[in-house]
Amino acid sequence: MAMVDNDMTHPFEPRTIVYTGGEYKHESFGYRLLKPNVIQAKEKYPLLLFLHGAGERGTDNCCQTKYLPQWMAQGEYRKNYPCFLVVPQCRPNKLWVETPRAFDRAAPRQTPGPQMQVVINIFDDVITNFPVDERRLYLTGLSMGGYGAWDLGTRLADRWAAVAPICGGGDELYADRLVGVPVWAWHGDADEIVPVAKSRRMIDAIRQAGGEPKYTELNGVGHDSWTPAYTDPKGVIPWMFSQRQS
Repeated sequence: MAMVDNDMTHPFEPRTIVYTGGEYKHESFGYRLLKPNVIQAKEKYPLLLFLHGAGERGTDNCCQTKYLPQWMAQGEYRKNYPCFLVVPQCRPNKLWVETPRAFDRAAPRQTPGPQMQVVINIFDDVITNFPVDERRLYLTGLSMGGYGAWDLGTRLADRWAAVAPICGGGDELYADRLVGVPVWAWHGDADEIVPVAKSRRMIDAIRQAGGEPKYTELNGVGHDSWTPAYTDPKGVIPWMFSQRQS
């Protein structure tokens, strides 16, 4: 599918993947891919999967590059953290996490909804087709994408070198799957969009299961906890890229 780049999406490559499932039949889903400036022969690079918030939903394969992707594409970030940055886009009026909570832990877990299954397919496709270091797979998301990061973090827990959900919430029933996975969650205590209790409960659940997640609660900060999380020179980005599976 031909796409025209603009200032927002450059230097992100527009890509599509075809998906059939649920209400979709052979449907093309767009995503953006930021590659390392230089790809050395025989070298493998980290992959960072970013899940956007509700305001960036659509079908333009464009506006989801706001915030973290734009910062990662600039200056020192691009130089210091060469990686494959994968930026899917959720359809309008849909959610990354569409399945209801299964209150009975003994019951089979709900399968991912179509939006999340597309993300998983994109993730696997990029790993298959590019020189990705599977010891350095990173996951983060903000707001609606923070919910997505908690959900996908627990679903594919054995694959992540680090998971960083920002101002989201998750299902505490599956928090124990993140024991042993480096996790750093951020939330503003004045958030009126996603209650800070959502992050607190997930962190508490991981700790009760024996994990040691990092948690930063920002005093007086509202919903935009992602700007300090992603731009702090000692924040999520340098921490995430320092993690690697053994």
